[in-house]
Amino acid sequence: MILGGPGAGKSTQARSLCDRLQIPLVSMGGILKRAIAEQTELGRQCQTYVERGEFVPDPILITFIRDRLLQSDTTTGWLLEGYPRTAFQAEELDFLLDELHQHLNWAIFLDTSESVMIERRLAMGESEDLPDLIKRRIELFQTRTVPILDYYDKRQRLLTIDGNQAQDQVLAQLQTQLMANSSEI
Repeated sequence: MILGGPGAGKSTQARSLCDRLQIPLVSMGGILKRAIAEQTELGRQCQTYVERGEFVPDPILITFIRDRLLQSDTTTGWLLEGYPRTAFQAEELDFLLDELHQHLNWAIFLDTSESVMIERRLAMGESEDLPDLIKRRIELFQTRTVPILDYYDKRQRLLTIDGNQAQDQVLAQLQTQLMANSSEI
């Protein structure tokens, strides 16, 4: 999985890594956007949370991630982006992976400063990225997601990458860390 705040470069690095490893990207943001666009029952339930920049409730996300990991293209590997975001979700993911006879190799954390995250999100120019909303998302990331770094660190599954660097430097450091820490890459 790949973790980081809004604007840390998770999506960019995840796509590059998935291409290199030839595995599917399981993007929670993509899953949510698709469900909202299709106006599925779960999509309608999560739409108001997404519009306010809030986290979607855990039971909804757990349902989405379970459904996605049960699809056939994930049997040989996957990279999660945008999930888990809370300690509860991390624990639930471990339970789900045990049940599905899958495992998590690494939680990759793109350690990026708040100023860089804000700058990058504003540069994207997406209508949803108003400065107050960006700051709210960063605040939520810091209070809810940063604590799960200890969860993965204690399990010796955390790789921390300097996310303040240019995209190609981040990818190079990421690949070096993965190669140094895994015989599977």
